[in-house]
Amino acid sequence: MNKEPIILAIESSCDDTAAAVALGTKILSNNIANQKIHEKFGGVVPELASRAHQQNIIPVIDTAIKQAGINKMDIDAIAYTNGPGLLGSLLVGSSFAKSFALALEKPLIGINHMHGHVLSLFIDDENQKKPEFPFLCLTVSGGHTQFVLVNSPYDMKIIGSTIDDAAGEAFDKSAKLLGLPYPGGPSIQKYAELGNKNAFVFGRPVVKDLNFSFSGLKTSIKYKIEKEIKLDEKFIDKNLSDLCASIEHSIVSILINKLTKAIDKSKVKAFAIAGGVSANSLLRKEVHRLSMEKNISVHIPKFEYCTDNAAMIAIAGYYKFLKKDFTKHIIAPSARLKF
Repeated sequence: MNKEPIILAIESSCDDTAAAVALGTKILSNNIANQKIHEKFGGVVPELASRAHQQNIIPVIDTAIKQAGINKMDIDAIAYTNGPGLLGSLLVGSSFAKSFALALEKPLIGINHMHGHVLSLFIDDENQKKPEFPFLCLTVSGGHTQFVLVNSPYDMKIIGSTIDDAAGEAFDKSAKLLGLPYPGGPSIQKYAELGNKNAFVFGRPVVKDLNFSFSGLKTSIKYKIEKEIKLDEKFIDKNLSDLCASIEHSIVSILINKLTKAIDKSKVKAFAIAGGVSANSLLRKEVHRLSMEKNISVHIPKFEYCTDNAAMIAIAGYYKFLKKDFTKHIIAPSARLKF
């Protein structure tokens, strides 16, 4: 009987350097090095991210291998994120993956970052039930907001996406306007728990079909804050919790309204959310409510698999390994990789 393959995975699409080791769909280790340097800029600085990846990648991978209790020669294949993402960051991860795979004479597997988020739902966990195909997945993060109809690990189709900014960016930019630290999502959620979600009303975009737009919402929030500060310079300090609650409610409401339409249109029996914003507590509460309302199952990754991580790349690599869908060693990352 053949044993399950051991996959070493590398994720470096943005500002987190991550490595994981998986035995089949079981995660043996999942190691992440965060980059604190971006906090003072209120967002990710691509050049600084690339340099930090160069410093972090070897220690992160070495730690992942040791925590998994394996030897590097036990590895059956190396999976890495080849896009979408920041070109310089992707280059660090792909270059290391290519070199390591050549040195070990192991297969190389390029993974679409968004495929990884979707397939994180299939990581082995006795407390998490895996969705049955086909299902609808709302992948929502700092760079992407899209609906994916998932027919199998190898058959995914985008049926709706953002026409401008992503939901995660709306959180981050709003937090910056309020003087809150990056990343903005957790900061806004913290204060929102103490606020009134109906205190402020912001402009909502009208977008056809299952597509999203968050640019107009960001502009509405910006103009409201600027207008009120002219009348009272301490406006933000006096209303911080209410502002956060209203912003969070606006973003989540847009997501839930579109998700409701997507469920009705796709007629699926199960749906899921994935990506960094899926860690938001209000969104999780609302999707569970929607699940009960529609009488269909909902699936959400564990918190540690919501934000960027290498475990999801390992699982996506596992499915490609089964198909022997390997990448040529002559590679280049793509910042705008097609789904």
